[in-house]
Amino acid sequence: MPRGDGGDGGKGGFSRNVLGGRLESCSVRPMTGFFRNGWCDTSREDVGSHTVCAVMTADFLTFSRAFGNDLTTPVPEFGFPGLKPGDRWCLCAPRWQEALEAGHAPHIVLRATHEGALAYCSLADLKRFAVDLA
Repeated sequence: MPRGDGGDGGKGGFSRNVLGGRLESCSVRPMTGFFRNGWCDTSREDVGSHTVCAVMTADFLTFSRAFGNDLTTPVPEFGFPGLKPGDRWCLCAPRWQEALEAGHAPHIVLRATHEGALAYCSLADLKRFAVDLA
């Protein structure tokens, strides 16, 4: 069980983001992450690799719904409020890559994107969509 104190997936240390620094929180409103603790951390159990801290856009939400993943409709029994443009969400890295290739990738927060995303996405592509590069 994760401690929720630094995006470590319960490993007792700190996870790294795609820039090599300490992973930052993605969102607690709405609560996101594979562990539902606000972090885009991952573990062996996370077969979808919920590692990309994405900033939702209307375009991406429409794309995702069209491909079978409706992120806009609330599912109260699972504590899911439904997403709207501007919300941050730990997106599966393969889905972000799929959206990129289809021309619908949302922006991302690099400092809150787990280094595990690099197994599916290039750092150069992620940087092109970053909202937190100075």
